[in-house]
Amino acid sequence: MIREYITWATYLAASVLFILGLRSLTKPDKAQRGMQQAALGMLLAIIGTLLVREIVDYRWILGGLALGTLIGYPLGMFVPMTAMPQRIAVSHMFGALAATLVGVAEYHIQGGRPPAAMMGALGFEVLFGALTITGSFMAFGKLQGFVTGTPVTYRGQNAINLVLFAATFGIFVFLIFQPYHPYLFLAMVALSLLLGVLMVLPIGGADMPVVVSLLNSYAGLASAATGFAIGNSVLIICGALDGASGFLLSVLMSKAMNRSFANVLFGAFGTPPAAGSGKDVSGLTVRTINAEDAAVQIAYARLVIVVPGYGMAVAQCQHVVRELAALVEKRGGEVKYAIHPVAGRMPGHMNVLLAEANVPYDRLYDLDEINDEFERADVALVIGANDVVNPAARNDPSSPIFGMPILNVDKAHQVIVLKRSMAAGYSGVENELFYEPNTSMLFGDAKESIQNLVTQIKTL
Repeated sequence: MIREYITWATYLAASVLFILGLRSLTKPDKAQRGMQQAALGMLLAIIGTLLVREIVDYRWILGGLALGTLIGYPLGMFVPMTAMPQRIAVSHMFGALAATLVGVAEYHIQGGRPPAAMMGALGFEVLFGALTITGSFMAFGKLQGFVTGTPVTYRGQNAINLVLFAATFGIFVFLIFQPYHPYLFLAMVALSLLLGVLMVLPIGGADMPVVVSLLNSYAGLASAATGFAIGNSVLIICGALDGASGFLLSVLMSKAMNRSFANVLFGAFGTPPAAGSGKDVSGLTVRTINAEDAAVQIAYARLVIVVPGYGMAVAQCQHVVRELAALVEKRGGEVKYAIHPVAGRMPGHMNVLLAEANVPYDRLYDLDEINDEFERADVALVIGANDVVNPAARNDPSSPIFGMPILNVDKAHQVIVLKRSMAAGYSGVENELFYEPNTSMLFGDAKESIQNLVTQIKTL
């Protein structure tokens, strides 16, 4: 009885810490504390579970803990920030795999004849768990580059996916009332795995942040169903929090791109723009700038707004960006950072990178907070951002990204864009900003370019 009380106490404490951790993540200056609270909550949940009376043999459990540690530690310590979106996708895959395996094992333990309520929870768990396994793997592949980031589509694709989902859901409902059909249960698992592949395959690389968030929601739902199936309260709470937060984050990100869920999941966004869509830039030229001239503009600016994008993550230049900002501030200037909700390859990607470089949290501004500031900015320094600063989203109704909220970088007095080349962004849309008369392009590796700027400013 004492063991049960301890288990319930640890589950209660873990649930409270999960909620506090999620709340802390809403503010950048408390995010680190939120992660620590959530990690402590998970530790307490594991301790409580290890005290459950039903455990008769700890050998497999201890082996699982050891294997999880061997996998989790390198993922947390050695994966570079540029690969963090892929790591998140892999984490969702492992979580969904665990939920699916528990569902399959519980079905076997029940001899294929679980009660209807339990079968409903098991079926829901396995269906969404298996779908998330392969869906997360496909998202990982698209982000990593070994699966094409271009949408793979074919005639009748959405109809085929709908039929497969209807068949899978039909098997699920049938098994609730007639559970003793092991082959049908395995067929449901196989169809769910196939659905995960087919659902993510037609989605373009530009939409992977939304997809990863949505898969996070699916993994949470699978975990909550696992909790109902095996009677574990902390899994129910944790899964519900995970599912709800992932869904809300997906909604917010879709809103930030001015797109609906249906458009993300079925719109095949990310294909090259059709001929005639968007502004014709043929015949237009870009203005280049060297490090010396760019350094002079930045050094004597009263307000510099830094706009980071995925290029900053690739170049790993957040630390030299912080050094550049310190020089500007030392000379009496002001530096702010404009963060677009979908900049990078996952929510908060830029915030995490800048926090790693010890950029003060109060210098980071969301789109709504910073957009009015660009008109008084002397220099807007764009580091590898593309679609989120493209004026076509505001000015060109024929553009595929028209209506997407963007940062008003083009309204700054001078714009300096750091890029390796003139390649289009993840959406495949030509960026009109590069051809604006107040825009100068500084080509090359972003880290080397900013280091050159730092060197030049120090000589002024």
